[in-house]
Amino acid sequence: MIAVQQQPEPPDFDTKVRQKGVAWMRARGIADNQPLPKGTHLKEYWRECKPDVYERYGRCCAYLAVYKEDIGDVTIDHFIPKSLCPDLAYEWSNYRLASALINARKGQSRNVLDPFAVQNGWFHLELVTGHIYPNPALDTPTLTEVQATIARLKLDNANYCGIRKKHFLMYLLGDISETHLKTYSPFVWSEANRQGLL
Repeated sequence: MIAVQQQPEPPDFDTKVRQKGVAWMRARGIADNQPLPKGTHLKEYWRECKPDVYERYGRCCAYLAVYKEDIGDVTIDHFIPKSLCPDLAYEWSNYRLASALINARKGQSRNVLDPFAVQNGWFHLELVTGHIYPNPALDTPTLTEVQATIARLKLDNANYCGIRKKHFLMYLLGDISETHLKTYSPFVWSEANRQGLL
């Protein structure tokens, strides 16, 4: 993971998502200041802004830091679960672009680091293998959070390691430019840059 800069809310977000969502909850007597009753599902007005989230966040999964070619491969993750805080279900600031599998793994967990709060350098990569691990110089609480995030989202599984390894190898072989690497695999680019390999 690398730091993700929160992007501004689209001009039409309030009318397209927030106002509709709040009105829908009020019409059904759903309190927005307490967890949703079991079995309650909110109207998914946030889907209306998925193209905005996709474009404004550079088409990159906030957790994998990998470019996603197809909008169908990503979802809107409510960083603070909507079931726990329905008042944030229709808030732009609570949305993170995430691959569908990552979003499913995260679920309602609160022991995953927020991409908006992560600092560059907290997560390190062994570029030859794609292995991800915490920066050993981190203070103990942050190190624990990084480890928990890697474990919860399975960021070090063989598939993700393979993707990172492939992207770096493609760069080394000259199949892609540094600009392409930075766009399509910004975490790999960031680590290669930190390690003086660009």
